Amino acid sequence: MDFGLVLQTDPPASRVVELMQRAERNGFGYGWTFDSAVLWQEPFVIHSQILAHTERLTVGPMVTNPGTRTWEVTASTFATLNDMFGNRTVCGIGRGDSAMRVAGRRPDTLARISEAMKVIRSLGRGEEADLGGTVVRFPWVRPGAELPVWMAAYGPKALRMTGEEADGFILQLADLYLTQYMVKAVKDAAAQAGRDPSEVTVCVAAPAYVTADDSPEALAHAREQCRWFGGMVGNHVADLVARYGEHSAAVPEELTDYVKARQGYDYAHHGRSGNPDTRFVPDEIVDRFCLIGPVEAHIEKLTALRELGVDQFAVYAMHDAREAVIDAYGQEVIPVVNS
Repeated sequence: MDFGLVLQTDPPASRVVELMQRAERNGFGYGWTFDSAVLWQEPFVIHSQILAHTERLTVGPMVTNPGTRTWEVTASTFATLNDMFGNRTVCGIGRGDSAMRVAGRRPDTLARISEAMKVIRSLGRGEEADLGGTVVRFPWVRPGAELPVWMAAYGPKALRMTGEEADGFILQLADLYLTQYMVKAVKDAAAQAGRDPSEVTVCVAAPAYVTADDSPEALAHAREQCRWFGGMVGNHVADLVARYGEHSAAVPEELTDYVKARQGYDYAHHGRSGNPDTRFVPDEIVDRFCLIGPVEAHIEKLTALRELGVDQFAVYAMHDAREAVIDAYGQEVIPVVNS
């Protein structure tokens, strides 16, 4: 199993680079950042520094979107980084929750994501792409260039499109039941499209918080540090409920039940521990969606995720123990999971 680290690009950027270096030293293979231009600093500028100060880390956004940048600019950015550092990027892409909404725009449609994925991937590989009637190609991209595109998805149509078109699937929750449900949907769609399902990389991303023991006090603190994640996921779930209804065979009840108490969301606190808009998230959801507890609990859940077909676990580290979690994973979790 591969491991990734997910960070927001809060200033100073040097701190983000330092944490990514620490992750690489601890056996992490991927470095991910948020991409929301209003809320945080420009990720691709920081990606160049991460790549320059690491040796093996693959870097990408979790996730970019088709609406805040023109597609040829996005593709050129990735292709330039790959030319400089040797095919060490991955394009994570989604509808644009925070990035679009804080700018007063609606998240992108799946049709737009589909078109964008094709253009970005083709241009990043040095191939031709049609930009709405104008066919272009980057003449400077060298042979052998690659740019995998991984799609973030929750809903049935998005899961199907991921299996049909994307190189990888990003699932932002670590609930075992929902992971099994959604990975199956993606893999089935890939097979039905004539693809080899094993070629679709599965990345589960969620907060991880390692505690010294399983005492009520330790677990309570860990839950409070990770409760924000249920609110972030709740934004996407709220969209699904609005589209498919509160009770729908298209979306599992296990995913929709907890957002009934959701009343509002201020993106100023997006992805941060102590987010006041996530009080509605119950302890059960934190436990199911995240990895909290002693080292042994992390190893047990990661092993179960791997058995469900998960290829990478990406650690959201927006809490008060970033260094400790990175080190604990490097010293006690990753070696055991991959032994």
